[in-house]
Amino acid sequence: MSKIPVYFMPGLAASATIFERIVLPEDIFEMCLLEWEIPLDNESLQDYAKRMTQNIKHPNPVLIGVSFGGILVQEMAKHITARKVIIISSVKSNVEFPRRMKIAKTTKAYKLIPMRLILNVESLAKFSFGEKINKRLKLYEKFLSVRDIRYLDWAIEQVILWDRIKIDESVVHIHGDQDEVFPIKYITNCKVVKGGTHIMILNKFKWLNENLPKIILE
Repeated sequence: MSKIPVYFMPGLAASATIFERIVLPEDIFEMCLLEWEIPLDNESLQDYAKRMTQNIKHPNPVLIGVSFGGILVQEMAKHITARKVIIISSVKSNVEFPRRMKIAKTTKAYKLIPMRLILNVESLAKFSFGEKINKRLKLYEKFLSVRDIRYLDWAIEQVILWDRIKIDESVVHIHGDQDEVFPIKYITNCKVVKGGTHIMILNKFKWLNENLPKIILE
């Protein structure tokens, strides 16, 4: 029996190392990790998604995306036949955005985010005090691998301006009830993970390892 290919797309600016604790039964599934690529000049999300499908080497794969990666895999699924699309800590349309993101769209306030500051984890470390914060920064440094300013400016804009208003009912949505980026009160029709935050791919991996196989096979 051939294995089911499962492609994982990390969240905004994150590397595929965020999936290091995700383990699927090897006799049934083949795990494939995707990484962000630097967008071309003025590349639309649709064109980027189409280009990213070139990294899919199997027919009829399962696509799993976290956060912005969840938005991307939904766009990729327009260009290939996917067995299933699963999003984690993400949204199925811009209707599920929190109010602040809708406001950011109309005011274009997202253009004011000082990306260079976010990129420079080292400078943040200088201002942080205490073991716990430094530990957290080390974690960020490990997982936030894409430090390219062009990518970050582009990515933030693509999230805010995402134009999907109609939800694809076939998308499986896994969401934490403590998600602070996409609060659950705006989310419809999802599998709820108790105590799950926006980074539950890191700290609720046991729930995911237990449930993902049956969700994929459903």
